[in-house]
Amino acid sequence: MSFATRRFDPTATGPLDGIHVLDLSRLMAGNMLSLQLADFGADVVKIEPPEGDPLRDWKDDGHSLFWKTYGRNKRSVMLNLRQAAAMDALWRLVDTADVFIENFRPGTLENMGLAPEKLLERNPDLIVVRISGFGQTGPYSQLPGFGTIVEAMSGFADRTGFPDREPVLPPLALADMIAGIYGASATMMALYARQAGRARGQVIDLSLLEPMFSVLGPEAAIHAVTGKIKQRVGSASNTASPRNVYQCADEKYLALSGSTPAVARRIFEVIGRSDMNEDPRFATNSDRVKNRGLVDAAIGTWFSTRSSEEALSTMRAAGATVGPVYNIADAMADQHFRDREIIVDAEDDGFGTLPMHDIVPRLSGTPGIWRRQAPGLGEHTAEILREAGIDPRTLEAP
Repeated sequence: MSFATRRFDPTATGPLDGIHVLDLSRLMAGNMLSLQLADFGADVVKIEPPEGDPLRDWKDDGHSLFWKTYGRNKRSVMLNLRQAAAMDALWRLVDTADVFIENFRPGTLENMGLAPEKLLERNPDLIVVRISGFGQTGPYSQLPGFGTIVEAMSGFADRTGFPDREPVLPPLALADMIAGIYGASATMMALYARQAGRARGQVIDLSLLEPMFSVLGPEAAIHAVTGKIKQRVGSASNTASPRNVYQCADEKYLALSGSTPAVARRIFEVIGRSDMNEDPRFATNSDRVKNRGLVDAAIGTWFSTRSSEEALSTMRAAGATVGPVYNIADAMADQHFRDREIIVDAEDDGFGTLPMHDIVPRLSGTPGIWRRQAPGLGEHTAEILREAGIDPRTLEAP
């Protein structure tokens, strides 16, 4: 199975060409943030300890595929910041940086002698992005803040899963991904404000908790006004009906949404239940949500007697919003994913090519770039030190 190939070109430039980023973060949120910048041309330099970013150790069958994906378009410098020479080198890199990213526990940066006020004193135009679980202030600021805990405490997990079973955590680094995207957006706002002369350098306090909480939308307002706490409903919805996954006769699942009145009416007609369109129990979306069990029973019966292919084509022909529940193999086999180049084959020294997500979002005039494969640990140390006017030999152990 092959996809459109992406060749890395070290001379490629993107819309963020000239922006220099020092990324001292570890694992997912910081790497997602800096990936967004790197994919659009920023020079992202990963400052890694001798043991490397722990993301390198997230392996599948011995392969660092997380690192190959989220380390692309970046350079790596290995610095043991416990050594004075390495710290001196970092300060030299700070002098010419535009963005400084870190995700140490609050207070650690200060203990290292790298307090934001000192960074900004040294480089007044620096954008300092501080990623933490719960933020730099507040009662929980000193607690370890991995995404798992945030996904639980944000209220997200309590809304995920079925009502008669335990809350469900997402099986991927969702809080980190959302925070990383928020962080990239905030960084671009700060860079724009600097360019427009509205500010110089500033500090971005980016917690994992707040972006994750924002995903819940108006639930705080709903609770304040109604006094209700929304309950888990599996794959259904507390706010729209029909909306669920339904099993077909071939045991495959389809996802269906009838959030608008017109689509809901069409779905009832397709399943041979036009009478439901005249029944006051299903007259409005709110009525259908109240009687969600009856709606799902009627639709589920129809799906259960048809193959997924037949059900999908019939529903789509009627204008219903429906789609198959894919696993990753299904997605990789789908022609739309291929034609849209959602998945591409990036050249890779170890595998020849390696499928990964293409650069998103798509910009017509200033698209993202493929500049370099994920670096080996410290691969660019000597190169970057020389660029900063530092003799790499000064960092060699005596």
